[in-house]
Amino acid sequence: MFKGRHFDQSVILLCVRWYLAYNLSLRDLEEMMAERGLRVDHSTVHRWVVRFAPQLLERFNRRKRTVTGKWHMDETYIKVGRRWMYLCRAIYSVGDTVEFLFSEHRDLRAAKRFFRKALERHGRPQRIVIDGSQTNREAIITCDGESRLRDRSRRSSKPIRIRRSQYLNNRIEQDHRRIKRRIRSMLGFKSQASAANILSGIEMIHMMRKRQARYPYNPSPSIAEQFEILAA
Repeated sequence: MFKGRHFDQSVILLCVRWYLAYNLSLRDLEEMMAERGLRVDHSTVHRWVVRFAPQLLERFNRRKRTVTGKWHMDETYIKVGRRWMYLCRAIYSVGDTVEFLFSEHRDLRAAKRFFRKALERHGRPQRIVIDGSQTNREAIITCDGESRLRDRSRRSSKPIRIRRSQYLNNRIEQDHRRIKRRIRSMLGFKSQASAANILSGIEMIHMMRKRQARYPYNPSPSIAEQFEILAA
């Protein structure tokens, strides 16, 4: 992953982890590295985050536990340049992150992409709680039907139950705030591509704090230890 880089792997991982996990700006990290005798430009740190966050998330997902049972799904707004875009998210009833998808539009096509991704990775839940969105309801029914058609087992599979309640989705609203708290201290996203990559890293840190990945030889690793394991 880090072959041919001018800086050592430990320096790159440290900058990427600190930027994603804590309320630090890119220039804060530039100054902190200078105090350690390392001249790292803030734009270099940004390139590291954009490049390596999705790769680390891909490795994290290989270790991530599947989440079934009851899901809560909702969208939150993310500003990119002068435009508002959407971060679709779902969490398990006890708080674990199920899936997320950053999208330019909040429409049926985006909702189907999100649910197909979630069902492919975790299987079919028993129930999904959504707000009053008819678009999300239609997407769940369509994707659930596709999933049951692909199920070749002889056991009968019941349709996913859909519960529409804004009050019951307060749980995921609280979870949104933890993600947006980190985004708020940044100076904003300039492009959709960089926003998607950085958000993937922030979501990964959030899942690391929830202990959602399996590490056979270290059942309770710190975030730093998890980064080292994923980069190995």
